[in-house]
Amino acid sequence: MKRLALGLGVVAAAGAAIGFWLTAPTPVNAARLERIAELEGDAAAGETMFWAGGCASCHAAPGAKDEARLLLSGGVRLQSDFGTFIAPNISPDPEAGIGGWTISDFANAMLAGVSPNGRHYYPAFPYGSYTRMSDGDIADLFAFMQTLPESDVASLPHEVGFPFNIRRSLGGWKLLFFTDEPRVTLAGGDPQLQRGQYLVEGPGHCGECHTPRNLIGGFVSNAWLSGAENPEGEGVIPNLTPGGKSIGSWSASDISYYLESGFTPDFDSVGGSMVEVQANMAQLESGDRDAIAAYLKALPERANGWE
Repeated sequence: MKRLALGLGVVAAAGAAIGFWLTAPTPVNAARLERIAELEGDAAAGETMFWAGGCASCHAAPGAKDEARLLLSGGVRLQSDFGTFIAPNISPDPEAGIGGWTISDFANAMLAGVSPNGRHYYPAFPYGSYTRMSDGDIADLFAFMQTLPESDVASLPHEVGFPFNIRRSLGGWKLLFFTDEPRVTLAGGDPQLQRGQYLVEGPGHCGECHTPRNLIGGFVSNAWLSGAENPEGEGVIPNLTPGGKSIGSWSASDISYYLESGFTPDFDSVGGSMVEVQANMAQLESGDRDAIAAYLKALPERANGWE
């Protein structure tokens, strides 16, 4: 009996050690970080990634408009089944923001969800999408963000209870769901479709809201962009595939115009959380909005993800 107990103890200890090792934060590999650090970021190009990535939607102060959206003092509250996540200050302030970060710190956050002090970020920060961004776009975005105004507003802690406040457990979540593989496979090599796929699946992180999730917050397989229940508890997030009733009948030009103007083909106007997204998309070049529309029209039809 003592031998059995000892054996079980050894197995449990070994299992715990393996689990601890597997769930450790894994930064971007050193060779890639070195390549990114050697790039000379283009702030003008980085502005495109800033708007495509929706940085102001979460990190500007709640209700900020116009130029105030460039002051990334944080404070937006993101409700979820796991708690409330509060967007931090990511302005260039060296104390309250990310002004003290290196390009490697920034790349690790965006591409691996790992903080400068080596901890997992919660995936409320959509690094699960940003991980698809290119090295050049990461360097460009970092360069643009250095040009923004500083804010000394302190970031607030997330309101997340046990067991979700155990950051190490996010390593298990990453093992299950974190990937930089394409979300769908599209036929052919059309450059416009490739650009649209990059923008939607990468910096645009459209799937973070428009794809249903399972009980532990991972995307439901084979339900990409099919719509989801609104995490804030009011209504649903629309199905963006051609099978959806919301925009399934829209043409590519309808979608592109909506992203530019905020008006639907029926002359209704954008509402809800999409107001912020549309304001970001209006800042892009028309070719990028056209590419997003082409990608959405090329998706396989899906039934509504919330049904």
